[in-house]
Amino acid sequence: MLTIEALRRFAVSRNFPGPTSLRIALQRMGFVQADPIRAPARAQDLILRQRVNNYHAGDLERSYTKLDIEEDFFINYGYVTTTLHRLMHPRSNSSELIDDVWKALPLAQRRRAKRILDFVNERGTVHPREVDEYFSHGKITNYWGGSSNATTHLLDALHYHGMLRIVRRDKGIRLYGARNPAAAPADPNERDLRLDALADVILSIYAPLPSATVWFYLRRLRYAVPHWEKALKGTLDRAKQRLPHEQVDKQDWYWPVGEKIPRRSVSDTVRLLAPFDPLVHDRARFELLWGWSYRFEAYTPAAKRKLGYYAMPMLWRDEVVGWANLSVKEGRLHSEIGFAGIPVREKTFKRELDRELNSISEFLRLQSR
Repeated sequence: MLTIEALRRFAVSRNFPGPTSLRIALQRMGFVQADPIRAPARAQDLILRQRVNNYHAGDLERSYTKLDIEEDFFINYGYVTTTLHRLMHPRSNSSELIDDVWKALPLAQRRRAKRILDFVNERGTVHPREVDEYFSHGKITNYWGGSSNATTHLLDALHYHGMLRIVRRDKGIRLYGARNPAAAPADPNERDLRLDALADVILSIYAPLPSATVWFYLRRLRYAVPHWEKALKGTLDRAKQRLPHEQVDKQDWYWPVGEKIPRRSVSDTVRLLAPFDPLVHDRARFELLWGWSYRFEAYTPAAKRKLGYYAMPMLWRDEVVGWANLSVKEGRLHSEIGFAGIPVREKTFKRELDRELNSISEFLRLQSR
């Protein structure tokens, strides 16, 4: 009979099958969530550090043009393989994609967006500042209540709808280039096949998942394929029929077809994880597997934080036993460790935690601790 303990081992073992090359890790995952906060590094780099041999902060951005990947919005914003990107685009049910893009924009912005698209097609690769200086479109209010260049907003909209792509980054700034949009599939069966393939990517990244979390993630596909949002309930129904699953503590848990739950224990390893690492990404599943509440508190007022600004879940063997807050001071890594329950006193744990902190120092190219 399947237990929570077995599900924990399964989640850990399938998330960390062994380090490989950056290219293979990206193709294996399909999607890596991105986040701009550096504490001590961006989320995408912290995620890949656990899965790639000799990985250093910034390697993804430096190698972007050689990796057969795209920046795009899947269930969150991040890096997707070109295979996954093709499943999501075009983000329209119409063969006239460009008309749908214009309809999605306010009337006053449509003419500007067309002119920007013509400008990018003519120039090839553009920096948002270059576009803004050419058109001087002014400012708008962005989603966070601040002020953004109107041209950047339009570039983002054209990128989201597949009219532009991110060619590369320059000091963290996205450089845009033209894209020839693909034709939209007209056959409902083709649509369902694509949706099922997208569901399989989600399960491959985040499984094993309880039933409620499967639906949580599938609902987020409305960002990847907004034109098919009404078809997502059918995707869930088909997923529940075809995916292996078993009930544990009155919850149905699902995982990818063909995978078997391991019976062996995991190794004596400490891993400090990004808050968006697939292993800890869903907070509801986190509580079911590890029995305590983990929260990302970067946007919580300092006085109300319980774990810290960027508390990184601390995995020991197959248990998330606490968290770490890391900072860089005078070229050296500093750590503050917290425990969710009784502190771990084993010598092996202390040795492995030191090894992990030294590994992070190397990943950041810092002086040794």
